[in-house]
Amino acid sequence: MESLKGVESFVRAVEEGSIAAAGRRLGISAAAASQNIARLEEQLGTRLLIRTTRRLALTESGQRYFQRVQCIMQELELAQSDLDDLRGEPQGVLRIASSAAFGRHVLAPLLPAFSRLYPRLMPELVLADHYVDHVAEDIDVSIRFAQQLEPGLVARRIARVPLRFCASPDYLARHGAPETPEDMLAHQCLLFRSPMDGRLLGWGFVRDGVRFEPRVNPKMICNDIDSLSRFALDGAGIARIGAFVAEPLVESGHWRALFEPVAGTRKQSDKGKMQAAIEPLDFYACYQDRRAVNGKLRVFLDYLDAHLPAQWRS
Repeated sequence: MESLKGVESFVRAVEEGSIAAAGRRLGISAAAASQNIARLEEQLGTRLLIRTTRRLALTESGQRYFQRVQCIMQELELAQSDLDDLRGEPQGVLRIASSAAFGRHVLAPLLPAFSRLYPRLMPELVLADHYVDHVAEDIDVSIRFAQQLEPGLVARRIARVPLRFCASPDYLARHGAPETPEDMLAHQCLLFRSPMDGRLLGWGFVRDGVRFEPRVNPKMICNDIDSLSRFALDGAGIARIGAFVAEPLVESGHWRALFEPVAGTRKQSDKGKMQAAIEPLDFYACYQDRRAVNGKLRVFLDYLDAHLPAQWRS
């Protein structure tokens, strides 16, 4: 058992980048974590870590040992989760990574009630628009929109979120409202740059079953949705924003939504262009592999399915 404590402290120190951080994650002091690792090194007869005041580095032996034992710790965690499933008591830390805007506006309001429902679970929400390494960062599940998906992960769609093209009444009073997506070339457009790969995300529409992206005139660019929303609120231009951010601001009159469909009609503009539908944004729950769907992850996914807006699942 003492050896196992040492292995766990060692693996967490490497993953977290410091012995103090490993201690915090394990719920023990930095000194206790350091002692666990020292006893492990003594038992193995070799040094695993080089400790300095500024950094933590692996020796060659430490590197090879870490590669072997990291997967063992993961298997032990899965074994614990399987036992928890049998007892019907999901417990432990559930690390959830999410794109920042979805995490802030959708997941954060849902998690307190989820935590009360499963008091032995401790959700940890990690907001990150960069690529998340599930293994190195010990992430149980990441919530990503379609453009953030990557090979090697199981992706399960959890929501199809409507997007809204919005501008402030002040901006529209000064510049007028575009009637068609093509009209946006003459407007000031506020674009989102993906922090994951640096791409500007195109503005997708569907007309008569054909997807297209109109040419636009970028006026301002940002890699944070809430900042883009701030630009639009201050009259800087037109922004494409998820419904979870846009709808309260439209309802309050701070924004006007553009290209909204009129029920039962196919509106044609003065320029002869038929109305185009705004392409929605799909969100996915991603996990390492199907073995990762343990009890704590299963109850979280079921909770999302029950509490995300029903219209997002259609």
